[in-house]
Amino acid sequence: MFEKVCKMLGEQLGIAPESIRAEQEVVKDLGADSLDVVELMMALEDEYGITLPEGEIENVKTVQDIVDMMGRLQK
Repeated sequence: MFEKVCKMLGEQLGIAPESIRAEQEVVKDLGADSLDVVELMMALEDEYGITLPEGEIENVKTVQDIVDMMGRLQK
């Protein structure tokens, strides 16, 4: 899951996926803006056929937060 999220983030933000670390903040460290975050969440929903709860999306700060949220929703 972590590798897939990194790949999607890398494509979205134009950075090397292998340079992304779990503890990095998507906005502060990776340079994403709010539109990037929304587009990423929509791409994850499409990729995994799930719906991300709006309340949870607001709590996503780090790459690991995204991975953890996806893990919970896939169960």
